Amino acid sequence: MNGPRVLPEQQTPVPSPCINVCKMSPVTGLCEGCLRTIDEIVAWSRADDDTKRAVWADIRRREEQIPFD
Repeated sequence: MNGPRVLPEQQTPVPSPCINVCKMSPVTGLCEGCLRTIDEIVAWSRADDDTKRAVWADIRRREEQIPFD
């Protein structure tokens, strides 16, 4: 039996939210695949886990606000 699902932002190291759908929306300014800003994407590789978790928290808020078709 599988244990409880661990969200990416709860893992260590914190995984990237990238899903290889790299297209910046001119409307939102966010990547349509991972919902990060270009600054968040650029900084990701050198960010510490706390910073990455903060970005994941922003992504979760964005998911709630963006109407998906």
